[in-house]
Amino acid sequence: MCVCPGPRRIGIPVRSSSLPLFSDAMPAPTQLFFPLIRNCELSRIYGTACYCHHKHLCCSSSYFPQSRLRYTPHPAYATFCRPKENWWQYTQGRRYASTPQKFYLTPPQVNSILKANEYSFKVPEFDGKNVSSVLGFDSNQLPANAPIEDRRSAATCLQTRGMLLGVFDGHAGCACSQAVSERLFYYIAVSLLPHETLLEIENAVESGRALLPILQWHKHPNDYFSKEASKLYFNSLRTYWQELIDLNTGESADVDVKEALINAFKRLDNDISLEAQVGDPNSFLNYLVLRVAFSGATACVAHVDGVDLHVANTGDSRAMLGVQEEDGSWSAVTLSNDHNAQNESELERLKLEHPKNEAKSVVKQDRLLGLLMPFRAFGDVKFKWSIDLQKRVIESGPDQLNDNEYTKFIPPNYYTPPYLTAEPEVTYHRLRPQDKFLILATDGLWETMHRQDVVRIVGEYLTGMHHQQPIAVGGYKVTLGQMHGLLTERRTKMSSVFEDQNAATHLIRHAVGNNEFGTVDHERLSKMLSLPEELARMYRDDITIIVVQFNSHVVGAYQNQE
Repeated sequence: MCVCPGPRRIGIPVRSSSLPLFSDAMPAPTQLFFPLIRNCELSRIYGTACYCHHKHLCCSSSYFPQSRLRYTPHPAYATFCRPKENWWQYTQGRRYASTPQKFYLTPPQVNSILKANEYSFKVPEFDGKNVSSVLGFDSNQLPANAPIEDRRSAATCLQTRGMLLGVFDGHAGCACSQAVSERLFYYIAVSLLPHETLLEIENAVESGRALLPILQWHKHPNDYFSKEASKLYFNSLRTYWQELIDLNTGESADVDVKEALINAFKRLDNDISLEAQVGDPNSFLNYLVLRVAFSGATACVAHVDGVDLHVANTGDSRAMLGVQEEDGSWSAVTLSNDHNAQNESELERLKLEHPKNEAKSVVKQDRLLGLLMPFRAFGDVKFKWSIDLQKRVIESGPDQLNDNEYTKFIPPNYYTPPYLTAEPEVTYHRLRPQDKFLILATDGLWETMHRQDVVRIVGEYLTGMHHQQPIAVGGYKVTLGQMHGLLTERRTKMSSVFEDQNAATHLIRHAVGNNEFGTVDHERLSKMLSLPEELARMYRDDITIIVVQFNSHVVGAYQNQE
């Protein structure tokens, strides 16, 4: 695996996708603060140490952790991205070219980076009382890729009850995660609508009248919509609700939430595939739908309606429930399963869906066909379409697609597609008064922190109460002075916690800045946030977090009514 330098901005090398789109609307990048770094030697060394002819296939190397990337290339494609000869000696030689100077971002500069993409929403109160089981939510994102490949969404259902919240982790670009973040909630909302409401909406469209609003979005300014594709997306959604009208005669008024979530996920993925096959006379849209289909995205979505909590997960993002025990301590309850090689049931499912002679090739090196880490995802038609269909679409597509080696690459041992599905696994949980919050996060968080630590940090932040545990040093030799410093830091933790007004921001601060003792180290945090873009991805992934806080009084009232 090597670093792939792209065009230079502000004198710093950055990576760029070979398929640029929407780059002007990405979250605020850390390189805004790069001019503050006096010693840019590290950036210059690694920015010139490697070169890359291909931006979507990542090469393996003993110098960088392979597990950080979603894709691993077939050995035949290793020549697309390789280190320069003797690059390690080159870095050693350049190490003496200048005298290293320590420089760290100041706390205000660190806060500016961490808070650039934070968003908070509080559910409005009615007549002085909050009748919703959701008090509100905090969300935030910290990029590692350039541009960031994660997305997030939150919306209130207006024609039905409940709130939708979700995180989306893209790979091979951000096109698919962007499309899914815009479209999936509409498919879910339509799936939940009763027959009469669907008829009202269709009649309004047919007669040219104003439509009933389906969703109220809660979005950060950077969480944009693609205006160019809005008509295409609307037409596909309309076709879906027309089919629901034809299938449902209105005899049953009850809608099964689990079934609605599954149908919405599968239908959107099917529409993404179909739109890419049909194409569009508009060259921009034609290129867009192909980019969406050939890239991929995982999704973890929660639907909260009163005390009924449903989590639909496709891929390896996670949903974690924060539960406060009677003694004030915190417990983590997992509400989703990772769909990857660490999940034995997923491995078994894949093997059962393909002939026995593919048992050893369907998953290799813990990756689907030796390439893809998640076993479920939207898009990724390279793992779903037949070889003939892939070739036909690519050959008839725009030159940018036909000239792209990644899109023309056929996975090894590709005999009985589809190998990938977007069908979610849905988990139901009935909320209790002790269930205080829900965390939805992409795998960038879970790779760096244990679930129990995540829940404890958020719980202590939200309540302002710190359940004291014996200080663990993890086998390190600690001097008396160091132990005194740790105790002092813990004593001041109560006041320092309030520098963050957003629970997701507070969690990202710990995910990036925690030291071996489990406390935030400003020096470490500053170093991690100062890394050039082409190095940041080697240390961590994009991190996207939504923290949903529940109203225990309302949840308790539901229980008392029964």
